[in-house]
Parts: sequence; structure tokens; C-alpha cells
Amino acid sequence: MSDEIHKCNCNMNRRHFLSKTSLGLGAFALASLLNPKALFSRKVDPLAGAMETTHVIPKAKRIIYLFQSGGPSQHDMFDYKPKMEELDGEELPPSVRGDQRLTGMTANQTSFPVAGPRFKFKRHGESGAWVSDLLPYTAEIADELCFIKTAYTEEINHDPAITFFQTGSPQPGLPSMGSWISYGLGSDNENLPSFSVLISRGTGRPFDQPLYSRLWGSGFLPSLHQGVQYRAGKDPVLNLHNPDGVKKMSRRSMLDALKDLNQLHLDEYGDPEITTRIEQYEMAYRMQTSVPETMDLSDEPESTFELYGEDAKTPGTYAANCLLARRLAERDVKFIQLYHMGWDQHNGIPDQLPLQCQDIDQASAGLVKDLKQRGLLEDTLVIWGGEFGRTAYCQGPLTKKTYGRDHHPRCFTIWMAGGGVKRGITYGETDEFGYNIVKDPVHVHDIQATILHLMGIDHERLTYRDQGRRFRLTDVHGKVVDDIIA
Repeated sequence: MSDEIHKCNCNMNRRHFLSKTSLGLGAFALASLLNPKALFSRKVDPLAGAMETTHVIPKAKRIIYLFQSGGPSQHDMFDYKPKMEELDGEELPPSVRGDQRLTGMTANQTSFPVAGPRFKFKRHGESGAWVSDLLPYTAEIADELCFIKTAYTEEINHDPAITFFQTGSPQPGLPSMGSWISYGLGSDNENLPSFSVLISRGTGRPFDQPLYSRLWGSGFLPSLHQGVQYRAGKDPVLNLHNPDGVKKMSRRSMLDALKDLNQLHLDEYGDPEITTRIEQYEMAYRMQTSVPETMDLSDEPESTFELYGEDAKTPGTYAANCLLARRLAERDVKFIQLYHMGWDQHNGIPDQLPLQCQDIDQASAGLVKDLKQRGLLEDTLVIWGGEFGRTAYCQGPLTKKTYGRDHHPRCFTIWMAGGGVKRGITYGETDEFGYNIVKDPVHVHDIQATILHLMGIDHERLTYRDQGRRFRLTDVHGKVVDDIIA
């Protein structure tokens, strides 16, 4: 190497070092004076996570997030309001709506008739939780659930609202919640990704709005922490199998040589993304064995399919994905994200919603029961809910046979189970139309802060510096909802 080339490389390394240091050498020196142990005790292995120890004692080891994309109607499923039945077809009082923002789909309506639910509600379990007859299996586990009736968000359309739930911002490009947890806590299974994603399409509205892979992306975090999507079919993870004619030992030799080349670049340039690339290649090699074993349901007894429903035998269905979620949880995958599409009932609720509920009811309840009987529910947090709820008034014409509901971000219902949350409680109250919150509001950032807390993470302390500022999942907001924690 000539002197000029060597000098150029030295200068580049120096610039790279200064640009990647928190606030330059001054911050480095200050950090060493304030807490030298913390400064020099970071683990080198990216699988080990950014945190040396958890901030608080964790109550959950893993999360299964059953995300219902499209906005489930709380009025027809969980948030029972006799007043809506009484005033069915009458105008929603303008004082209830106030000057709240409406979507472009109903903002120009001249009439806002109250749409009382067409489904019967009953109280269930010792907790007396209200659940409609659309969800008989969920009703059976009411005493295992923590219903939050007062979730709310500022986002009123699907894409920004889902992005907000998943990343803490309505703007795309930030790390998803699963990526934050993977980055902070690392992996408990070196043979499977710590963040796994499964997607199913609902039968209630089968051609609903799409989902985007950026929802489980890692943003500015190392790409090792992005979600890995499992697909239905013989190749659950794309490009995982060796090409025809390439033997396992040949693949191992190629990866070893590639690792040596990448290590040379890492030693020269110090780019942490090179470390991530090395780890991804090694993970993919290990997944060639671990993924087929995880996805193979042939060892499941018939009683399992009786619990989750016959759909669990059909790859790609919500029920099959719930069963796979349990298998991933058994193998200590940290964050398991299910997306189920089809909840956007702007019309046709009497026809569409029963089908959509049939997709998820038995499987969701079966998952909770299965985790409990296997001793996993205690340290597995299960979350069920969408990006917002639906309006109390009807979108479009209200008839005796049919009705629809628009997006409603002001209050909606989600439920949680296991993982350190209280069993058999209902938290928060809405008004007699289920339109506004009257007690105990829970913002999306509060939900995110609580989820991180249950995993042992202080949401204000897990940060990452990018482009001159420190980011976190909850931005500058969020508080832990202590009242729902056991």
C-alpha cells in the first residue's frame, strides 16, 4: 500500500470515528468521567442486545401481538352501550361529536344516525366483561383478559395510524416496536430471528388495504433487528434454501470465506453494519434447519387443532399463524407479530363482521388457553387490537338490514393477557355513545410505554442516536399504565 493510499484510509477512519461518536470527543470524555463502566461494558455481539441489564424487573419474556388491521368495531364486539340501541336511527347529538376531525368519507354527511349494534351482548366470567355473541370463544376466556376500553390516537387514516402503532410515529422510516425490543434485549434463541412476522387475510373484507414491510422494518437501527416474515407454503422464508447442486458443506465453506472478507472490511472501516451483515449470513445458515422444524406441524396432536380450529391446518390462515406463534414462543422468539387484514367495515357490517370474527375468535382464545396450559402465559404478553375503532354513527344509509361505520380514533378497545397484566379487568370508561373518553384515557404512546415496561425496558432510556438527535419508540411522550399491571 502506498503512503498516499494509507494516509487516505487513515483520514477516512478518523472522520468515520468522529461522525459516529455521540457528540464528538468531548462527549466521549464526559461519559468516561461520569460512568466509565457503562461506557466500556457494551457487548460486542449484536445478538446480545444493547442493554447490559433490564431497566426494571421484567414480567414478560416475549410478546405475541395479534394486530387486527383495519379498525375493529368496538361497538359491535366489546363496548356495549344500551343508549345506542335505544336511539338506533336517531341523530347523534352534535355536542357528542363537537368539532372533532372526521374522515373525508363522512365529513360531508348531512345526517349522522346512531347505529345500534345488531348483535347481542352478555356479561361473561366472574369479571362480568361485556362481549357480544360474535365472539363466543373470546367470551370463555374473559377472566384471563385485561380490556382497555379507552385506547386513543390522533391518526384517523389507516396507513399513518398503523405506522404510529408500530413505530411511534405516523411518518414512515422509524424502527418498529419489535425492532426496538430486539435491539434492546437481543435474542434468546440464536437459531431464529428475535422478531418474527406472520400475515393473514381476513374473509370479512378479503381485498382490504395492504400492509407494507416497513411496518416491521428496523429503520435506522442495525438491520439485524428488522422483522423476518414467514410465508405460507414450502418456502416460509425466501431465499433460505441452498440452490440445486449446492451441498451444506459447500455453503459452510463459502460463508466462512465471506466472513473473512467481511472481517477485513470491518477491521479497516469499523462500519457496524458489516457486523450485522456477518450475523445475518450466519443466522440464515442456522435457519436452514430451525425454520423447517418450527413450521412443521406434523408433531401436533389432533387436540391442538380442536383448540385452535380446523383452519389451523391451512397454512397462511389466522388460526395457523396463531399456532405458529405458540411454537415460536416455545422457542423463545422475543417478538412475534401477527397481522390480520379485513377489519375496515365502512358498510355491510351484518354480513362482513361475523366472518371476520369467525376468523379470529377461536384461534385467539385457543392461543391464550394453549399458552396457559403449557405454563407460558405467565411470561408471554398477548395483545389484541387494531389501529383505531369505528364510529357510533352510520356511514352512509342506515337500514334495517345493513349499516357501516367510519374510522374513529377517539376511543377504541384492545385487550391484553398474560405477561404481567391484571386478569379479568376492564380499564377505562367511554360515554353513553362510546364516542368520547370519560375516564382513564390510554394513548398509543402509553400502550407502547407499558409494553416496554412489562419487558423490563424504561421507554425513556432505550434510545438510539441518528442524524444528530436521540430517538426512542415513544418520542417525547408516553407513560406506563400502572393500574393494569399485576
